[in-house]
Amino acid sequence: MSTKLIAYDLNAPGQNYDDLIEAIKGLGAWWHHLDSTWLVKSDLNTSDIRDRLAKHLDSGDELLVVNVTGDPRSWRGFNDRGSKWLKETWD
Repeated sequence: MSTKLIAYDLNAPGQNYDDLIEAIKGLGAWWHHLDSTWLVKSDLNTSDIRDRLAKHLDSGDELLVVNVTGDPRSWRGFNDRGSKWLKETWD
């Protein structure tokens, strides 16, 4: 299992994020403290995640999925709960 960073921009006006967010949450343990950026622990590879999430996007939307397992990692400005998740889960 590895940690993936998922970031997106839904560019069409009136875009509904609910289905995309539920699909991301269904991938595994997740962390979400930035508007359109998630960290998810998953056995799926980046292409499989992209393909699963693509059905919740319009043609003008943008999606980035990156494997970020391991060091280096650093952050600043997150609350204790967010920092705790990063320290305990990101490997």
